[in-house]
Amino acid sequence: MNANLLRKPMGTTGKVHDITPESANWGYVGFGLYHLKPGDKVAEATGDREVILVIVEGKAMLTAADVDFGEMGDRLNVFDRTPPHCLYVPNGSNWTARATTDCVLAVCSAPGKGGHKAQRLGPQGIELTPRGKGQNTRYINNIAMEGRNVADSLLVTEVFTPSGNWSSYPSHRHDEDDFPRMTYLEETYYHRLDPAQGFAVQRVYTEDGSLDETMAVKDGDVVLVPKGHHPCGAPYGYNLYYLNVMAGPRRNWRFENDPDHDWIAQRDAD
Repeated sequence: MNANLLRKPMGTTGKVHDITPESANWGYVGFGLYHLKPGDKVAEATGDREVILVIVEGKAMLTAADVDFGEMGDRLNVFDRTPPHCLYVPNGSNWTARATTDCVLAVCSAPGKGGHKAQRLGPQGIELTPRGKGQNTRYINNIAMEGRNVADSLLVTEVFTPSGNWSSYPSHRHDEDDFPRMTYLEETYYHRLDPAQGFAVQRVYTEDGSLDETMAVKDGDVVLVPKGHHPCGAPYGYNLYYLNVMAGPRRNWRFENDPDHDWIAQRDAD
């Protein structure tokens, strides 16, 4: 089946991704991405959705909910792996960004409930953390995961996967609303490659085989994960970055591994 899970950039400047719940055919996650030149200005109203702005690369002057947060951003190359500058914007408000350098700005969104005010989420409070063992080692910048009570719905994180390694692995899923066993969370993956001409592999599949897509993702692509397991592999010679956005009925991340591959997690836990 063709599930239309791989979304290519719509251009090289301006808003190159505009994924909405309607265009993704799901209920919660939105993801936008801007490529801005110095002096470019963008502005959006949040409506009934909360937003986390992630400055993937570059610098910009940011305002949110009528508060001037000044110039944010200091990572000119995402593969420097330094903590990102991020800004939370509540529903029922607005934000503006004016680039002061070449800038890549991610707009992560989900339903808002008015529970948090506009605030910086990084770089303070974000520390690059290793996860996994051997060829399953990757490095995480937790921007807004469950341990940080900074959003109503959104869960956002960055992952750096070294050349030759795997991540989002062993294969796992979070597609049932059955807390505390599992939570239903839609997810987007915004991928970057270093060097940029490379590719990575992402598979999205269900145990019954009703969904089974394997995609070669290139620099700047987005993959949608509506359900099922979703591992990623970085070929030798290319480092992989992705920005994850998750949201669902509740702001908890509970998953189960694919039974066929859970033995890997059990072995590594020993």
